[in-house]
Amino acid sequence: MSSTEAAKETGRLETFADGVFAIAITLLVLEIHVPEGGEDLGAAILAQWPSFAAYVISFLTIGVMWVSHHQMFTIIRRTTPTFLFLNVLFLLPVAFVPFPTALVAQHILDPEGRTTAVLIYGAVSVVIALMFNVLWAYAYRRGLVAGSAGEGGLRVSLGFLTGPLAYLAGTMIALINPFISMAIFFGLAIYWMLPGRIPSGSG
Repeated sequence: MSSTEAAKETGRLETFADGVFAIAITLLVLEIHVPEGGEDLGAAILAQWPSFAAYVISFLTIGVMWVSHHQMFTIIRRTTPTFLFLNVLFLLPVAFVPFPTALVAQHILDPEGRTTAVLIYGAVSVVIALMFNVLWAYAYRRGLVAGSAGEGGLRVSLGFLTGPLAYLAGTMIALINPFISMAIFFGLAIYWMLPGRIPSGSG
């Protein structure tokens, strides 16, 4: 199969995924509200710091997910109906990210609700990380990956395995301190933004 034919085969899948990522990352800003007239503008904006913090963490996290998905499809050349449906299931929790983001923004200062809010946020992140592994495992084993045999494919497999474990650990820490848990999610996003940290079949 030529590179042009391969691009056409995965093109619609990637376009649909890009649209879902774009919508999810755009919806995050809806949690930040413009202060009403008559308020102390500076104080009202500062009071929304949980919303700004949650926005930044989720924006970077979804950005990392998008880059990871893009990197995956630089070496995936073919699709199957099952693989298409697996991508749909992968996008299900991605599109859901704005909801736990809003939960954290609204409840992180609530001693009664912040642990639950962060646990839900973390659980969604774990599911997304697991779905990356499902997508890659299916593509790798079904021969949808160009040059999947050998060290490159195995390195990608090991790279994706770290995601669920890291997010699960961060989620469990919410039972002790939800603030540390969110800081870990932020740290993970920054870590995977560093050069060479996102799994790739090259190199």
